[in-house]
Amino acid sequence: MAKKEPIKRKVWKIDAENKVLGRMATEIALLLRGKHKVSFEAYKDEGDIVYVENANKVRVTGQKGEKKIYYHYSGYPGGMKAEKFDDLRVRFPEKIIKLAVWRMLPKNKLRSQMIKRLHISRSK
Repeated sequence: MAKKEPIKRKVWKIDAENKVLGRMATEIALLLRGKHKVSFEAYKDEGDIVYVENANKVRVTGQKGEKKIYYHYSGYPGGMKAEKFDDLRVRFPEKIIKLAVWRMLPKNKLRSQMIKRLHISRSK
């Protein structure tokens, strides 16, 4: 039986300053999934590691800053929480990028493994 080669993961660093959220999230999702590699197979997790800097300087187009709302439901009656994009950017700018990428990854067992290779930091 042939010996398995270890997965070679490349490290990517992305500066989120003045980049549009959705376009950047699609690039990150492709890198985490490994679709840019010649050896891509949908059932394997061969993606790379991605570091994102300046998460609080990401931008959105149109009126999404005031109108986009993130919802969270605790599971209890009356437990629906809503927060606008601009408010969430002040509190947790990393969460905005992570949610955008999370929702672009395939909805299967590999998604939680892929998102662990995404590291996000904000500027000081």
